[in-house]
Amino acid sequence: MTKIVEDNLKKIPIVKWIVKLGKSVIIPGLSGMSLYDVIELYFIGIIKGALTARAGGISFSFFMALFPFLLFILTLIPYVPIDNFQSDFLFTIQKILPPNTAHSVDVVINDIINNRYGNLLSFGFIASIFLMANGVNAILGGFEYSYHVTEMRNIIRQYFVSMGMAILLSLTLIFSVAVLVYFEIGIANLKSKGWLENDLFWIEKGQFLFFVMLIFVVVSFLYKYGTKEVKHISFFNAGAILTTLLTLLMFKLFGIYVLKFATYNQLYGSIGTLLVLMLFVWLNSIILLLGFELNASINSLRRFHIKQ
Repeated sequence: MTKIVEDNLKKIPIVKWIVKLGKSVIIPGLSGMSLYDVIELYFIGIIKGALTARAGGISFSFFMALFPFLLFILTLIPYVPIDNFQSDFLFTIQKILPPNTAHSVDVVINDIINNRYGNLLSFGFIASIFLMANGVNAILGGFEYSYHVTEMRNIIRQYFVSMGMAILLSLTLIFSVAVLVYFEIGIANLKSKGWLENDLFWIEKGQFLFFVMLIFVVVSFLYKYGTKEVKHISFFNAGAILTTLLTLLMFKLFGIYVLKFATYNQLYGSIGTLLVLMLFVWLNSIILLLGFELNASINSLRRFHIKQ
């Protein structure tokens, strides 16, 4: 794609061989574009697209929208016809959060539960919709400021799209927890009939697979409808696959880091938990942008080929 970059890379002996190999690998569906073209444009987008700065903006807005998001969810929970659904939801949130951070979040969640208005027409509930829309709007804004994105929605339309997506994502989370509850009930029934011996094994494996599927569906939804320019991509796309794999890897490595190496609590006391949580959100924001940049790079290659 960029002759200057390619010529400079070919001056390095080992890299020259890698470039040649990448040029020989043709990716299906990209009209003859090579693996090297995609990787080159991908890294150009990362370097010139101010990735970490955009991730910082997303993580700040998302962190500020986190508790309004929980207020919205907790207001809807009483309307879910499942016994003890609130405790199951809180348990799911604890499993998603990094180690040693659930306690601090529980304090805030319990405060929301004890002081919230329990009706769908309350000011707190309506305000939470607008506030959590800010978090999704920050994500979509981070997408639109990609180096490869040239078309943007107007501000008002973008905000209402963000609000609709935030509500749909909230309902998806409630539905997901409900599915997990019924899954555990189903496994318990199978064990009681003697069809399963180790119900804990099947519950853990089922929860993990469902968690992977949930990440993929949410990320694909954000990528497909997040920007005006890239919305025609397939729901099953390369960026969503990359983000899902990187997210699972990050969850594992970040958990090890918090348990073995992090010393935030020793340095900052109880506020160290919030620092860990903010770092967790920031890393997820970077991963989310990395996946989007891959889709945007592929889309840019397609546009380039059409113009030729």
